[in-house]
Amino acid sequence: MFDKILISRCFLGENVRYDSKAIPLKHPLLALWQQQKRLVAICPEVSGGLPVPREPAEQQPHSGKVITLSNIDVSAQFNDGANQALALCKKHNIRFALLKESSPSCGSSYIYDGSFSNKKIVGQGITSQLLHQHGITVFSEHSLDKLATLLDCADLTNHQ
Repeated sequence: MFDKILISRCFLGENVRYDSKAIPLKHPLLALWQQQKRLVAICPEVSGGLPVPREPAEQQPHSGKVITLSNIDVSAQFNDGANQALALCKKHNIRFALLKESSPSCGSSYIYDGSFSNKKIVGQGITSQLLHQHGITVFSEHSLDKLATLLDCADLTNHQ
C-alpha cells in the first residue's frame, strides 16, 4: 500500500488559483503517483468558499489574518479550507502534502509579506501551518525531490 499525498489542485492543471490561471506541475513523478492513485487533491481556498477568480489575498504577519487587496478579511474561508484539508489527511491517513509555495494557504517556506508589494518572507500559509501542527510534512514544487526520497523510503518500509 502506497502513502497517499495531499496535493494542490492547481498543480494538476485545474483553474482554481485567485487569477483563474492554471499552473500545472510538470514532473514525471506526478504521472506515476496519479497512476498509483496516490494523489488526493484540494484547493483550500476554493474548499473554504472563495470564488475563482478572486481578489489577491495575503497573510498579515502581525495579526495572522488573511486580507484581500481591498481590505476584506477572508480569514474564516482560509481557516475553513485548512480544516477541510486536515480532514482529508485524516480520512486518507496522509502524512505528506505537496502544496503551492508562496500561497497564503499553501506556502510551506515562504509567503507574501502582507503589503501586496510582491515581497516574500519566511513563513507558512494557513493550511501548511495546520497540517504541520498535526504532524503532516508539507513540501512545495521546489522540494519535490525531497518528497520523492521520503516516499521511496516509506514505500520500502511498508513493503517489508
